[in-house]
Amino acid sequence: MSDPAAPARNPPASVAVLGEALVDAYPDGTQVPGGAPFNVARWLSAFGVPTLFITRLGRDEAAVALRAEMARLGLPLQGVQTDASQPTGLVQVLPAADPQQGHRFEIAAESAWDHIDAEAALPLLQGHAPRLVCFGSLALRHAPSRAAIAHCLAATGALRVLDLNLRDVPGLPALAEEALHLADWVKVNDEELERLHHWYGAATLPALSQRFGVQRWVVTRGAQGWFTADAAGRVDAQGPAETLQHLQDTVGAGDAFTAAVLAGQAHGWPLLPSLQAANRLAAAVCTWRGALPPDLARVQALRQTLGFGPTAPALST
Repeated sequence: MSDPAAPARNPPASVAVLGEALVDAYPDGTQVPGGAPFNVARWLSAFGVPTLFITRLGRDEAAVALRAEMARLGLPLQGVQTDASQPTGLVQVLPAADPQQGHRFEIAAESAWDHIDAEAALPLLQGHAPRLVCFGSLALRHAPSRAAIAHCLAATGALRVLDLNLRDVPGLPALAEEALHLADWVKVNDEELERLHHWYGAATLPALSQRFGVQRWVVTRGAQGWFTADAAGRVDAQGPAETLQHLQDTVGAGDAFTAAVLAGQAHGWPLLPSLQAANRLAAAVCTWRGALPPDLARVQALRQTLGFGPTAPALST
């Protein structure tokens, strides 16, 4: 079995990521780049994985900031579309009523990422020829991006990985159902999984797998760790949570977990080392505010520590 702390020797396969890029705004006025697919794409690029990120931004200061963040991490811009009428996405990150829940999110009703254009995206996706393609559920909330993402997924033979993020938007059960039907693998947290069982009357993982055609479930459980199961519900890998020295912010931890799993698979690792690296990265994310640290030296150190190869020369300082 591969050692997740050993440097990756073979060039990684390419990955495509589809969905929202936005700005997370905190109550103290801090604004940081966000959006689950953007977080995944940034980590992949920082870890040296050839990454095509397909999203849509407005013509505003937020778009300038997000493009600068992409350049900082060596994430190519060719999949980034520009919308002349809709603003770049904005999410207010607010304390949850229950402190145990961490945060709640107020998402702008309509944004540029709701209008991804399939005609612009498809040639790029086909030229990139990814081995894996990752998408989320939030970008399916409006018809234009929903149709574009579905077209893109249908046009590729790549493994389709859904990073399910159940945000409070209208028609959420139907939206999640559509996303699940598009996926081969699904990454969820334990609370989201319980909601799926409740919504669809499927009491077991095999029942959910049969309903949606899911091949594999990757489930994070917070302080209880993580596990992965196949379509028959057989748990074939699991592990404990990492011990945290201090907890700053959980925003982006789940996205980091997904990114490390994808990076491991792109490097040809067995699944277990990929998941172990994902667990370590997610714990690290909880020690700073935002999905990625502002200090690139820390990103580069994590790349080395997790085994994704040497420091990337594409990363700017």
